[in-house]
Amino acid sequence: QVQLVESGGGLVQPGGSLRLSCASSGFTFSGYGMSWYRQAPGKERELVADITSNSGRTNYADSVKGRFTISRDNAKNTVYLQMNSLNAGDTAVYYCRANIGRTGYWGQGTQVTVSS
Repeated sequence: QVQLVESGGGLVQPGGSLRLSCASSGFTFSGYGMSWYRQAPGKERELVADITSNSGRTNYADSVKGRFTISRDNAKNTVYLQMNSLNAGDTAVYYCRANIGRTGYWGQGTQVTVSS
């Protein structure tokens, strides 16, 4: 079955960086687009970034443009989110999503907390 396992979250100071990873299995990873979403307390889940199956196109939320970079390694079945210049507004649980079918598949999430 499809499994998505996020890692790399944690506590970081404002201005710092983190790199999230999402290891995938149970489907043909190279055939599907992937996305990163986040959900802050009391807020709806929002799209952060997505990437096409062959990395030919990426898309970012306005709030993270220029600071975050999504990438993927199809040989390792892994999608990444490099996050730089983090601020308190980036505090959230981050989820990866395999864009399969209408509903997709979700990982369990990884907490990112930006605080001094």
